[in-house]
Formats: sequence, C-alpha cells, structure tokens
Amino acid sequence: MFFCNDALHSHGNGLGPDEWWKGAVVYQIYPRSFKDSNGDGIGDLEGIRSKLDYLKSLGVDVLWLSPIYASPQADNGYDIADYYDIDPMFGTLSDFDRLLEGVHERGMRLVMDLVVNHSSDENPWFVESRSSRESPKRDWYIWRDPRPGCVGGEAGAEPNNWGSFFSGSAWAWDEGSGEFYLHLFSAKQPDLNWENEDVRRAVYEMMGRWLDRGVDGFRMDVINFISKTYPLADGLKRDGDLYGDGASLVVNGPRIHEFLHEMNETVFAPRTEHIVTVGEMPGVTLAEARRYTDPARAELDMVFQFEHVGLAEGPGGKFDPRPVDRVVLKRNLADWQAALAPATDESGRITGERGWNSAYWDNHDQPRAVSRYGDDDPAWRAISAKTLASILHLHRGTPYVYQGEEIGQTNTVFTGIDSYRDLESINHYRERVGVGDDPEAVLAGLPANSRDNARTPVQWDASPQAGFTTGMPWIDVTPNYTEINAASQVGVPGSVFEHYRALIALRHADDAVALGTFRLFDAEDAGSWTILREFVNADGERQQVLLLASCAREGLETGEGSALRQRLAAEGLDLGQWADAERVLVASLPVEDAGSSGAGAPEQLGGWDSVILRRTV
Repeated sequence: MFFCNDALHSHGNGLGPDEWWKGAVVYQIYPRSFKDSNGDGIGDLEGIRSKLDYLKSLGVDVLWLSPIYASPQADNGYDIADYYDIDPMFGTLSDFDRLLEGVHERGMRLVMDLVVNHSSDENPWFVESRSSRESPKRDWYIWRDPRPGCVGGEAGAEPNNWGSFFSGSAWAWDEGSGEFYLHLFSAKQPDLNWENEDVRRAVYEMMGRWLDRGVDGFRMDVINFISKTYPLADGLKRDGDLYGDGASLVVNGPRIHEFLHEMNETVFAPRTEHIVTVGEMPGVTLAEARRYTDPARAELDMVFQFEHVGLAEGPGGKFDPRPVDRVVLKRNLADWQAALAPATDESGRITGERGWNSAYWDNHDQPRAVSRYGDDDPAWRAISAKTLASILHLHRGTPYVYQGEEIGQTNTVFTGIDSYRDLESINHYRERVGVGDDPEAVLAGLPANSRDNARTPVQWDASPQAGFTTGMPWIDVTPNYTEINAASQVGVPGSVFEHYRALIALRHADDAVALGTFRLFDAEDAGSWTILREFVNADGERQQVLLLASCAREGLETGEGSALRQRLAAEGLDLGQWADAERVLVASLPVEDAGSSGAGAPEQLGGWDSVILRRTV
C-alpha cells in the first residue's frame, strides 16, 4: 500500500510530503444541506461534526466546505459580508474550531471555499467604497460613469452591454455616489478590483488568518475572473440576446497568472505544510490549465473545468437542456487527461508531472450525476451510480465526491417556480417571462440543470425529512428519500455506498489508480467505456488496472469474438491476455464477491454493469 489513508501523515506513501493531495479523495459538503443539529431546518457545523465518523468510514481524506462565512445569503453564502467570521446560521468560530479539531483527529484535512472575485454589498469594504467617490476604498471595486450622453439609472446608460451570469445587466446604478458598479453575478455581489494592490494584500492577509487557524487549503470560486481586460468594452451580442457576452474580457484575463503566482508566493510558499489549492475556472482552456497547474509555475494544484458539464446545455444555455452525447463526453474527458498527462520515458515510467486534473461528476452547482450521466430509473439507479463512480475514479487526477453522490441521490421534483430556491433559476424565469416568453416553456427548461437539484438535503435515513432535520428544511427533501438513504446502505453488501468505499480504498492502495498513466480505448462507442491505467515501478514492473463498463440498459458482450474485443484488439488491447487478471470490483456484485466470481473479463456485462480488473506484468 503506497497511501496510508491518513492525509495528515504523508511520509512513506510513495508520494512526497507536498504531494499528499494526489493520493487523496475530496468530499464536498454544502453545509446548509448536510445535517441540521438544532432543528431550524438549516444544516450547520455541529451537524457536520456529528457525521465525521461517517465520512471517515467512507475513506475520504479532505473535506471541502462551501462558504460558511457571515453573509446575507443572497446567493447561499457566495456573497460574503465578513471574511473573518462564521454565519450564525452555521454556528460560531468556536464551533468551527471544534469541527476542525475533529477533522484532524480523524486524519482528514479541511478545505474552505474562497470567494474573492466578489464580496457581498454588505461587506464593510463595499459599504465604505460606495460611501463617496472620494472614499479610500472607492477603487477596491469597479466603478464607472454612465455612457457618454446618458443619464445614470436609465436603460442603456450602463458603461457597457454586459449581462450578469444571474440574468439582467452586469452593472448596478448607485444613486448615492452617482456611478455604476460591476457585478458579474447578483447585484448583491459587487466585483472586487484586483488591479488595486491593497485589495490583494487584504485578501492574502485574510487567507493567512484562516491558515493560521488550521485550515488546510482553499477551493477558489471563479478565480479566473479576477483579472479583467481593460478597457471594459462591449461584448458580443447575438440576435435574440438581451445583453452582450463579456466573457472574453473576464475569463483568464491578462494578469491572472501574475496574481495567482503572487498569492502563492505571499500566502502558501512561506508555510511548512503544503496548502492544497484548486481553482474553479469556467471557460478555462486546455493550454491555460497546463499553465495554472504546472508545478514549476507555482500557481495552483488543480483546476475545475466545466466543458464536460456544459455538454448538457443546448444553444440557449443551461436552461435549454439536452441529453449528453456519451461519445463526446468520453472524448472531452480524455482530452483533459492528455493535456495534463505526465512526462514518461521509453518504458512508460513517469518522469515528471506537467499538471494535475480534478475529477468530478457533480457539485453544488450541478445536477445529480446519476440523473445527468447515468440512469435514475429505480431499476437502474444503483448500478448506474456504481458504474459512473468506477468510471470517474479510474480517471487520472484527484476525485471529488459531492455529498449524497456516495448513496446515489437523484435530481429532485419541482412543482412550480415557488418550489425553487436557486437565485439563478428564479432570476432566469422572471427575466424570460418578463420579455414575453411562455411561462410554461420557461419553467420546463429549469428542472434538469437547476442548482437546486444538488442542494436538497442529504438523505440520512427513512425518517421524516430524511433525518436531515427535526424541523422544516430550508428546501424540500427529494421525495425518494425513503428508498435512497445512508442508513440503508452503510455496511450493506452491494450498496452504492460500499462501492464508493471500495473505490476510495483502491485508490489508496494501488499505484496504477492513483498515479498511473491513462488511456481511453474504443472512444467512438456510446454503449461502453474502457480505461487502462498503468504504473511502471522502479524495478520495471508494470501494474495495470483495466475498467470495462456498460453504459446502457442493453448490456455489453465482452467474450471471445465479441465486437468489443475486436475493436479493442484493433487498438492493441487483447482481452485474452487478461484471462487470469483479478476481478477487483464488479458493479452488480457486493464488493467481497468480486474476486470469487472468476477471473478476467466476463463473457458479458449486464445493463450498466462494470468490472475493474488488475494484473502485474
């Protein structure tokens, strides 16, 4: 075993002390929906602390908390009013310290969300900034006069034509000081001006305070938006668009690498322990991701990219949903694997890293994985959830598990616009209906990709409100909680939870899964997914792990003479040479039964079934 399932003590794992995160699995917690300890219907820090043993038993190494800072909650905490304090709905700083202690006692680490592209408009920084044009903090945010010849506050007077990601204009008129301020998201989320050195210094100081408190890293929200391209010109406006698209002047701006390197040198480099950093980066390209994650550049450990989740969006955006083309999905993920692949010598031995991937299906902004990429019909939900998990964890990079994913939670049921809590969904509905679109048609586009799907409470058991709270939850529990819940899966052979636990243990134990090279086979077949992972050790020994997965209800013929075998053989993969390989995991079987079910590839895989094989050559 190369990895000791103790992320706090990485020595002897086969990884350097600064590389522990490559062998780790991250679990994302959306605190308001995880576990409520006091019956107010909102999850809290004590609720999280009460479930630490559950998380430890799953085997995860790092907990990532979505924002818990003091906030008016206009965007569920991604609008921060006080970067130094905990929002009372979640608890206190003392509660946080107890949680952090409990995490560390169990050999896990804790990563906090860092939201510094914007703050809340109730943050003292912004309150002072808007107090007058002469305020010392005026330049901490992005203020502009109306367009020449226009009157502030009137339609068309905005400094440019950009639309907000949350609908409406990206500019809000401030009557008191007589200027517009930029908000790429809600008007309650004004953008910080990272061109101002004092802003950067204040952010770095705040990050240091949390690290001094014991936090182990940061996930950085839309961090590639912090460098804008000046002047802030109009964006492309296509026929039918209400606003221009300013993304090209916001995403991966001209000083972004400078800012991130400065952050690394100021905040992270002086510390003795490695601080794990992941940047959420909508619109990041393959080339830019290599630069962001190249260890030699000292910027970030990994990035979140969104190309694969964007495949579920039609020409009209996320609320114009379309089925995911699995061939395109496979190719896309493989492209990211290739872009950040390690350097190897002629034997295939890894000689150096040139970047690192993050691997995820869903998070707090995305619908449930089994509903988007798998099959959430009750007859197929569990096995497709397990196979999706096997596919994800066989990709190279650090896997992220979003709360509830480990038990196969599905998208929820919406009964009308009043059942939504997501600001993005509600604003989109109001904007489109406001310009004359058919309300029913607009409503029909919301359920598949609404962020609310991920934000329903974790389904702990079959009791009222899924064991999440004794009160009324802030958002409705998904109705299928009596069938899908943690209590019915922990320790139960064949459950989704136990499959996830086995996958995480496999990553901790197997060099090929954690660090090995990646190759996708049979990329053009929508009904299957074949992945080979290989690690060549110092002695020249090849450790290989092979995934064969059926991605349809029809199942997959894998025996001698099958079309799959022929296609794989044409690419240099002979399944006959795997006849004696160990069956490590089979989605249709309890974990403990995989090895005794036989060796090598089975003659066929049932619908949504998968097998992981292992051998040494």
